[in-house]
Amino acid sequence: MTLHRLLTSAAAAFLTLTGSLAAAAPADAADCPSGHFCAWEHADYQGQRANWHGDDGWWEGHIADNDSSWANHGIQGPGIPAYVQVFDDAWQGGAMTICLAPGQEVHWNGTANDRGDSHRWAHGC
Repeated sequence: MTLHRLLTSAAAAFLTLTGSLAAAAPADAADCPSGHFCAWEHADYQGQRANWHGDDGWWEGHIADNDSSWANHGIQGPGIPAYVQVFDDAWQGGAMTICLAPGQEVHWNGTANDRGDSHRWAHGC
């Protein structure tokens, strides 16, 4: 097999694979506004949603200690904190339950489930 044919076959396989992955992504995507961090009370982005565009030192209402899925749809750019760190105590105290990278969506996490009380935007996990 020539190098040209090998590269052409590899490129076709890559496009086939990435095309099918891209088609599946929108169906699983969380409904979270651009620029926000969102948390839902149930797995798979179900139930009531809370969303924030900045830090929150004290989650109130239905979401405190009742978070089961999360999405980071924050804005990325030079010097902008784009990761979201969630904590099990108010004012970013206690243990970090989960940290989401830019664009990351987590439909459920057993370690973080029902533990969030506050969060902050950061430059990393």
